[in-house]
Amino acid sequence: MIVKNNMAAYKIENTPRNNQIVNILSLAIPIAVAMLNAIQTKLALGTWTKVLPHVNGVLNATCSIVLILGFIAIKNKNIEMHRRLMGVAFILGSLFLVSYVTYHISNEPTKFGGSGWLRPTYYILLFSHILLSIGVVNLVLKAIFYALTDQINSHKKLVKWAFPIWLYVSITGVLVYLLIAPYYV
Repeated sequence: MIVKNNMAAYKIENTPRNNQIVNILSLAIPIAVAMLNAIQTKLALGTWTKVLPHVNGVLNATCSIVLILGFIAIKNKNIEMHRRLMGVAFILGSLFLVSYVTYHISNEPTKFGGSGWLRPTYYILLFSHILLSIGVVNLVLKAIFYALTDQINSHKKLVKWAFPIWLYVSITGVLVYLLIAPYYV
């Protein structure tokens, strides 16, 4: 249940059911993305989906900037700005996820065509990006849950891990995009 407090921010009650929802989403989202990526038959959504990798690059770059601004805001004890920026980062991440899934259910995978030192660099970045993006879903959802349920000490402990991982995933998303962008059809 969501309740409105006197600061006009929405809060969620800390109930076992709400905590369970966060845990289920933390598992369901990466599993659903993996399953959708594994679908061999692509949906014919149209050529407009060819622009989505570029949109994803912009979403990741913007999310990276917003995350850094959110970090600066909290270091300056500007809690309200921090909340707003982290909300924007969460929305950007959610839009990225929808765009990513839409692209991959409607287009064949793009093969990286680089060679030399770029090839292992690309695959190291890609592998670490994918691996950490799976785990960061849980961290981000829990961090937001703790913040919205006023479990600030738990939030602070968790974001010491969640923030750098989320930032790494966002930045490597941009780097992976820049490295593979020349090979999009």
